[in-house]
Amino acid sequence: MARSLLQSSKLRLVFESGMDDKGKPVLKAKTFSNVKKEATTDQLFQAATAIAALCTDPLNKVERSDSSEVLA
Repeated sequence: MARSLLQSSKLRLVFESGMDDKGKPVLKAKTFSNVKKEATTDQLFQAATAIAALCTDPLNKVERSDSSEVLA
């Protein structure tokens, strides 16, 4: 049976930086690498909201990106 081994995690914060000519939001992202693999969803959300409080643009969404190695 195959299994996966978590290699790394990244935290991505997406901000709304304004509106384009058609009235759609312009999104900008900031990615933080070297996130602890053991970090829970609540911990990541708390960190993201703390970082967003220091920024001028409103936070649109928070994403976690995991990279895993699949082993046979």
